[in-house]
Amino acid sequence: MCLLNKKNFIWNIIKKLGNLNFSIILLLILACVSIIGTIIEQDQNILFYQINYPIENDSFLNLNWKIIIFFGLDHIYMTLWFILLLTLFFCSLIVCTFSRQLPSLRNARNWKFLQQTKNLRKFADFKVFYYKSLSNIIYSLNHEKYYTFHKNKSLYAYKGLLGRIAPIFVHFSIILTLIGSLLGLFGGFMIQEMIPNGEIFHLKNSSKAGIYSYLPIDLIGRVDNFIIEYNKDNSIKQFFSSISLLNNKNKYIYSKQISVNSPLIFHGITFYQIDWQVNCLRLKIGNNFIVQQQLKKIELGNKVFWFANFPINSKQRLFLIVKNLNDNIFIYNSSGKLTNILNLNEEIIINNTSFMVKEIMTSTGLQIKTDPGIQIVYTGFFILILSIGISYLSYSQIWINSYANNLELAGSTSRAVLKFEEDFINIQKKYIIYTFINIYNKK
Repeated sequence: MCLLNKKNFIWNIIKKLGNLNFSIILLLILACVSIIGTIIEQDQNILFYQINYPIENDSFLNLNWKIIIFFGLDHIYMTLWFILLLTLFFCSLIVCTFSRQLPSLRNARNWKFLQQTKNLRKFADFKVFYYKSLSNIIYSLNHEKYYTFHKNKSLYAYKGLLGRIAPIFVHFSIILTLIGSLLGLFGGFMIQEMIPNGEIFHLKNSSKAGIYSYLPIDLIGRVDNFIIEYNKDNSIKQFFSSISLLNNKNKYIYSKQISVNSPLIFHGITFYQIDWQVNCLRLKIGNNFIVQQQLKKIELGNKVFWFANFPINSKQRLFLIVKNLNDNIFIYNSSGKLTNILNLNEEIIINNTSFMVKEIMTSTGLQIKTDPGIQIVYTGFFILILSIGISYLSYSQIWINSYANNLELAGSTSRAVLKFEEDFINIQKKYIIYTFINIYNKK
């Protein structure tokens, strides 16, 4: 008795999981949570939330940083409760697919003969002919591309079976997308770093990493070159980084010049170009004294330039201005007067000492990530789009009974009622034409 109650309990849970309303509610909850995740900035440090979401604020929901941190809204897609919601929705779709969608497909493939007039009269589309010819009605149905089956004195025809099975593929595609998302969540990682031009970098210090993710320790990267392409008005058109990959023995493996829309992909690891920055000037003072002077970024309206303050002595300073990487370096004195305009590696004399700008040192911003489920997600979305389009096809059925000298027609459709009525009328017209031609020929 206890075992029977346990089975009933489990069966009731499975039935509730497969309930369509339950799946829709879960989907709406996930959608609302995703909206919250787009409104609240994700994966920022705690100071960011303390500044932007103070405890005392005038917002409608009084959303402060303590609430955000407590419920994990700062990393909402990695929280345990969000993963549990995804898993519950995943299970609900699987149960619904196997308990409802697949049986409905099996029923759709059955030949449903309705051999009683009362069963046909309940349909909105119903017609009686007082001269029967099964061969002519079969021909008329075939002309409208209906698959027709015959049993005794009854016919069954259908068209658009793909429209009936498309919802199954919608379920399957969502399940596939969820599987890919969970694989990416647990097995993926993301690294974001600013790497100086010419430097070597390792894949470490990930900002996001799944519990089953793996950082390849035998892969080394090198930034060979970083360049910026400018428009005629000196606005930035595109920026490029030449990346080389090496093994742990410092042997070359692969290289590519990447840009914003052209990443490097190697064994499932993708290197994206996302940002850049100007670090400092490399200066040569005298014959052999090399110094690096930090540059500060300044924005004036739509214009951006970099500024360095270089002391000559206790009373004099030089101010170096860089407008872009391809332009000259402008040098101002302490009074703000332009004294020199330099090219890279051009030598000038200041206070009887040679002065040269050897290099504008830059860093490239790279995002390195892997997502083992991304191809599954793309496949799921492709099937989803395709199946949604197919689901708009009408699944139409027609039943025909013959008795005495009469022929009864009835039909229904899942959607596109007007198109089905047009088909229904065309079938009747074809039947009338063929039937009366036969009658005339017999006479």
